[in-house]
Amino acid sequence: MSISFNCECCKKKVKAPDTAGGKWGSCPYCQHRCYIPRPKSDDEPELKLAPVEESELSHIDDLMKETHSLTQRILKENSVVDESIEEKGAAKAVQEKEVTKRCIIYLREMADGDLMTAETKLHDLRKHKKTALRIFSAMGRAERSEPELSDVPDSILQGLIRDASTKLS
Repeated sequence: MSISFNCECCKKKVKAPDTAGGKWGSCPYCQHRCYIPRPKSDDEPELKLAPVEESELSHIDDLMKETHSLTQRILKENSVVDESIEEKGAAKAVQEKEVTKRCIIYLREMADGDLMTAETKLHDLRKHKKTALRIFSAMGRAERSEPELSDVPDSILQGLIRDASTKLS
């Protein structure tokens, strides 16, 4: 005896040996990977199936529409939040670039001996103390100095960076 079933893809009738029940095989017509059902056993009770009521289907359809609507609203809210986060991130990047520029100018003025101008730059950097300290720390750890400061000896530059960090702290 063999198992007969219809391919899920091409809907053609396929036969398989009894031992193939519960396994997967390829349809000989369309090569679709099909599940081969187990043969019905004699002691297995027959399942009683009931039709789905129209009111239940319409209720499920309404719930799906509501779910879709809520999902779209949530996605729209998240996109607004993401846009504001991106704007804040862009503003923060611009601010960090500006603070980096001011840090470099401060170090350049200190190296050139223009102490009064450097002091006003340091005063401006106090407004962005946290960012400036982070940038000075990164500059101190960097293997190569900023191109604008490449002519300043490394030991002097490290001393200026430590001094600036101390004054900001």
